[in-house]
Amino acid sequence: MSDSTSVMEFSGTHQAFRDRWAKTDNEMCKHSMSFHLHNTLRKEFFASYLYLLEQIPLVKLYAVTCEYIKGEKQFYYRAQNFYKDVPASEEGMMGDFVEISEIDLEGSRQFLKKFVGPGKAGTKRALDCGCGIGRVSKGVLFPVFESMEMLDMMEEFILHAHECYLGDYADRVDAYYLYNLQEFIPPKKRYDVIWLQWVACHLTDKDLTEFLMHAKQSLRPNGVIIIKDNMARQGCKLDPIDSSIIRHLDIMKNIIQTAGLTILDVEKQEGFPEVIVPVWMIAMH
Repeated sequence: MSDSTSVMEFSGTHQAFRDRWAKTDNEMCKHSMSFHLHNTLRKEFFASYLYLLEQIPLVKLYAVTCEYIKGEKQFYYRAQNFYKDVPASEEGMMGDFVEISEIDLEGSRQFLKKFVGPGKAGTKRALDCGCGIGRVSKGVLFPVFESMEMLDMMEEFILHAHECYLGDYADRVDAYYLYNLQEFIPPKKRYDVIWLQWVACHLTDKDLTEFLMHAKQSLRPNGVIIIKDNMARQGCKLDPIDSSIIRHLDIMKNIIQTAGLTILDVEKQEGFPEVIVPVWMIAMH
């Protein structure tokens, strides 16, 4: 196979397969690599990839999501880099919209009430996934649950939560987990509520499905999982800067059902400015 410019466009992945395709011509090699890239994307984003391919060329989409560089998948590497520059503050957690934080928290409090109480989920322990500095834990979960466990991939956020932001609530944290969510397997039969806010968007479809399957096993009797996240008005949209995928509500439902969970309720967060992508809450068990 010649090292022509057209072939070298596939440099990262192509080099690993170079010997295999040594006797094929350039066009055949392109076709074979396209198949490989497409197949990989389909596995990682089984519910979203066709929508993403409508917007982003195959090679570019693969490069910013599934390609490994120095042992790290780019989709997660880019997210980690993005959050290194986010300040450990409410402003950092809310981006340019800190003024809607209380509206968000009140919407979450009212939604949570539907699923906690006699004959419903208990109040012993909750897990806050992608907790950041603990904004949702402090404003929604601590007032309801006896104890909390909190998970985030950014050490700076967790330290700020424990040392400053949570105040006396920090004494009721059973555990902090410094983990990427896609690598975390929660303990079985431990939580009454597992809360994921603005973090499901940072997982591939495959990894989100696998986490939800594990989360299902970690619920106590009548326990629920709640996802609160941005939802696209149509299809899917990839943000390559913070490495997030905004999925349409129906696509998110597909992932949830694939994980073997039953959706209990779906509610749109009201009171946000129109310029903000719609935010929905989904409860499941």
